[in-house]
Amino acid sequence: QVQLVESGGGLVQPGGSLRLSCAASGSIFSINAMGWYRQAPGKQRELVATITSGSSTNYADSVKGRFTISRDNAKNTVYLQMNSLKPEDTAVYYCNADIYTKLLRMGRYWGQGTQVTVSS
Repeated sequence: QVQLVESGGGLVQPGGSLRLSCAASGSIFSINAMGWYRQAPGKQRELVATITSGSSTNYADSVKGRFTISRDNAKNTVYLQMNSLKPEDTAVYYCNADIYTKLLRMGRYWGQGTQVTVSS
């Protein structure tokens, strides 16, 4: 069994910052790519950022220069530092990870989501 647990969401004013964390636990052998997605009300889930096991990163154009994804492989944790937040960043943020379990089965796992609201 593998679980991803997110934390760090909340309410922030425009221009503010938040840091999201997502920790993977359970029967993990190794973790390949990890990422963050978001879903705003009435919209489809969209990619925010991804990071490979070698720490190569990829960002949506809408967050480039404002968000930074990173990971701590020793802690099986991925982070999303969000700066200069805008009202249009308001969404539920989900992390995911491509994980080999100790039974050497690959699967994509998702967290439960954390709400980020940017409003004055």
